Amino acid sequence: MAASMTSAAPSLSSPVGVIAGGGAMPFAVADSLVARGITPVLFALRGACDPARAQRFRHRWISVGQLGRATRLFRDEGCRDLIFIGTLVRPALSEIRLDWGTLRLLGHVVRAFRGGDDHLLSSVGRILEQQGFRMVGIKDVAPDLLMPEGAVTRAAPDSTALADIARGRGVLDALGPFDIGQAAVVIDGHVVAVEDIEGTDGLLARVARLRAEGRIRTKAGRGVLVKAPKSRQDLRFDLPTIGPRTVEGAAAAGIAGIAVIAGNTLAAEPQALVEAADAKGLFVIGLAG
Repeated sequence: MAASMTSAAPSLSSPVGVIAGGGAMPFAVADSLVARGITPVLFALRGACDPARAQRFRHRWISVGQLGRATRLFRDEGCRDLIFIGTLVRPALSEIRLDWGTLRLLGHVVRAFRGGDDHLLSSVGRILEQQGFRMVGIKDVAPDLLMPEGAVTRAAPDSTALADIARGRGVLDALGPFDIGQAAVVIDGHVVAVEDIEGTDGLLARVARLRAEGRIRTKAGRGVLVKAPKSRQDLRFDLPTIGPRTVEGAAAAGIAGIAVIAGNTLAAEPQALVEAADAKGLFVIGLAG
């Protein structure tokens, strides 16, 4: 994949704390930091981060809701710069075991949970910044993992797909202020599905199911998955992500390709992503912001 179109990252203090959820991205970020001569320390979230893969790096285990313990560990490890990365099933506030450090900030925590995922992450980020840490984003720590502009596959969108992409971007722009989701599937100008709490994998599985039930009657090989950050989103947190699994889901849904915003979308396992898309005959394209 071509180099991503991002500006140079600011100076980072080493080590960098990687607050690691599920999936491959925390480890890709850690590898990118190592390649740049920066030490990563994984603060692995229990129940989300892969224990076997975490063993490759210096790591400490933390739990959702234990801000007091987490901040102590950040300081013990000498991490001033922190990044959130990876998937996490949003818990209910009543399910979280709060420690004393969190209880002292309970008002802030309750307000953080009163909104969508972007509101939650940005609110927790502000709490940590008030404790003296600096929240950074992928553009700061691993710009090589961002999607470049243009098609990265052999296939490219035709005029019908480009029209579907434009419709999808319009829909996501309209939904952005409501902090609902980051993706939509458009087929021949029809918005057939929008991402909600089930995530992109669930969205694509729903499209595949609708096709199998005869609710979507267009032949396979038409339509686009469009992903974009929410409007006014803090781009340090929860950027849209695609990877080989997204390609597999798109192929199963019978659509023609995937369109994302260049420089503001994470590409997990980029080589495998491109190889999977080429094998399925799908296009993957980065759009100018």
